[in-house]
Amino acid sequence: MPDFTRWPSFPFEGDMRVKKLAPPVDVEPPRSGEDASECVSCSTHDDAYIWVSERWRVRAMDRPTGLPMVLILECRSHLDLGDLPNLLAAELGVMTVRLERAIRSLDGVARVHVNRWGDGSAHLHIWFLARPYGRLQLRGTFLSLWDDILPVIPEAQWRENLALVAAWLADFGGKANAEPAHIEWESPSILTVPTFTSTHEAAVPDTATDATEDATAGAAAGAAAGAAAETTTGAAADTATSAATATGATGVAAGAATDAATGAGTSAMKDGERDGAPDRLADDSPRPQTLGDVQAASAAAEADVRATADVRATEAARNTPRSAPAPRQPSDTPSADPSDAEASTNSRSS
Repeated sequence: MPDFTRWPSFPFEGDMRVKKLAPPVDVEPPRSGEDASECVSCSTHDDAYIWVSERWRVRAMDRPTGLPMVLILECRSHLDLGDLPNLLAAELGVMTVRLERAIRSLDGVARVHVNRWGDGSAHLHIWFLARPYGRLQLRGTFLSLWDDILPVIPEAQWRENLALVAAWLADFGGKANAEPAHIEWESPSILTVPTFTSTHEAAVPDTATDATEDATAGAAAGAAAGAAAETTTGAAADTATSAATATGATGVAAGAATDAATGAGTSAMKDGERDGAPDRLADDSPRPQTLGDVQAASAAAEADVRATADVRATEAARNTPRSAPAPRQPSDTPSADPSDAEASTNSRSS
């Protein structure tokens, strides 16, 4: 066996045999793409390359391999290395250095091997292979063999490396076609956002003010009914006075009911705010009545009570005879004649 089989970079070990050398042929077979009309490189669109310019293109393998990066530099013109004109020959040196620097800028790359074989395709193509940093066993001429032996790098890392090299080259001209791998975001199919009762949905009324207004309204209604009783006749006056008293009591009772309902609603609302209760419970059942519902029910009950008192007062006034004379009440009604008042005073004192 030759000495290179004992090199640390030799990929194989164990018993091996050297193949028998075949005799030379008289005429070598044509390479792939000898005719420009049949050249694969010439017929490939720019989208298959990671970077393109007016005279040069760079392509990668169709899938990740064991090395961090493997790229091929091609010229657009259907030429081999020895056929390049001076302009392209000069640019080849510039492109070689530029691409080597771009690959060496990647994380984890120690060296870049540049190779040109030219036995497979007639179209000029130069290989650039990145050797991983710290992998001393991969040094030397067997790096291309190790590329098929090493574990394949992740595709996301591979695509990111391609995008970085393309962007590096595009800084000096041309167009970058490679893009980094897209991030695959994972999100739930249904977004459930809990809703909470706002503390400002309904203004909390001032219970003390409402109670004062209800009591005042009841007193006013009682005073109005009392005045009406003075002008009506006997039994009608008594009935009207009773109705007025009932109306005043009704107003006070209604105010107290409103205060109680408002206090209950306010307490329930505060409990809901303190507990952070949602609009619907966990079993999808509706929440208890809100403050607005309690206020509406209280207003309806108050209107019913007042309407009932008005109807009773009207019926009592209608059933009382108007021809009955109103008896005088000495203790309540003052006399218009001073002598009567004096006689009344003397009778009280005696």
